Amino acid sequence: MGHFYRKSIRMQGYDYSQNGAYFITICVANRQSILWADINSLCDNLNNPPQLSKAGSVVNCAIQNIPVYYPNVSVEKYAIMPNHIHMILLITKKSGSALRSPTVSTINSQMKGFVTKQVGNPIWQTSFFDRIIRNDEEYRLIWDYIDANPINWQGDNKFGS
Repeated sequence: MGHFYRKSIRMQGYDYSQNGAYFITICVANRQSILWADINSLCDNLNNPPQLSKAGSVVNCAIQNIPVYYPNVSVEKYAIMPNHIHMILLITKKSGSALRSPTVSTINSQMKGFVTKQVGNPIWQTSFFDRIIRNDEEYRLIWDYIDANPINWQGDNKFGS
């Protein structure tokens, strides 16, 4: 029997604790749609997001608390979808600060662990997707994508329900 080795999707040699913006997508295990109270609810505009389930509310709390636990990190934008979340994380360590910035993996791992503990069972896939945001245009495109994601859920449910 051979060992199964998970291929890392992180950029080799890149310091994921350095200042920068990161686009993160974390999926619920088996793509279960458990984060919205009603996955058939339509999100008709940005001012009327779908109601979150109990697990979705825990995820919302966990995301909002990231900057509380990591002062060098801000959550610039996020969307909680029925079976995944999107976030833009911004790491901004002040030069000369003794405070070490966490890696993107550490932030996600801690957030996922908090949710698991609060919900009472693990709900996440093992890994997550990240993209290093390289410029202002990319940042704006990702921001707009996250903004539109709940509205487009019904017509573009590529993650399945």
